[in-house]
Parts: sequence; structure tokens; C-alpha cells
Amino acid sequence: QVQLVESGGGLVQAGGSLRLSCAASGRTFSTYAMAWFRQAPGKEREFVARISGSGANTYYADSVKGRFTISRDNAKNMVYLQMNSLKPEDTAVYYCAAGIYIAIIKTPNYWGQGTQVTVSS
Repeated sequence: QVQLVESGGGLVQAGGSLRLSCAASGRTFSTYAMAWFRQAPGKEREFVARISGSGANTYYADSVKGRFTISRDNAKNMVYLQMNSLKPEDTAVYYCAAGIYIAIIKTPNYWGQGTQVTVSS
């Protein structure tokens, strides 16, 4: 069982930056791939970024590539999402997820409760 708690959301102006954090419980954190998803009002939840258990491999949605960076610290059981050059369309609830690397985009095993990110124009 893995429990995930996100933090770091808030209100920021367009062009600004935020860093989201996700704290994970459990001694097997490094065996899980981690990912960030987001859900905007009235829209389905969508994939944002994925990172492998070792941190060596990352993958991004086209909409955030070059602006967002996912990273992890296995010693601290933490995963991060650095978000730069934020746009109003990035406004959403952001969720942290854990799962198997090849499946996490479609079927994560664990979800956090989400943190709100609002980007004003």
C-alpha cells in the first residue's frame, strides 16, 4: 500500500512558476514509477508527466514538454513537478500517482488527493 500526499499548489500569474511536491509512504517507493496528472473543471483527468523508479527515464505530455520537469528523491520518498512558464490553461487539480512504469499512464495503482493550481491571466 502506498499513500500519496501532494502539496505546493496555489495561485500564480501567467508566466510564473510553481513546484508541486508529493510525499509517499512505504519502504518500496523506489520500485514504483511515479506520475503527475491533472484535471481541469469540466474536463477529464489527463496525463502530465512520468518518471521511472530510478529517475533515469522521464516522459511528458506534449502540452507541458519544455515547461514542466518531473523529478524524484528516493531517499526522501518524494516526487516533484517543477512548472515554469505557466499558462491559464494549466489551471487544474494536479494529482500524484504511483504504479508500474509501462502501465501508469493508463492505470495507476495509487492516487493522491490532489492540489489546486490556478494560473491567472
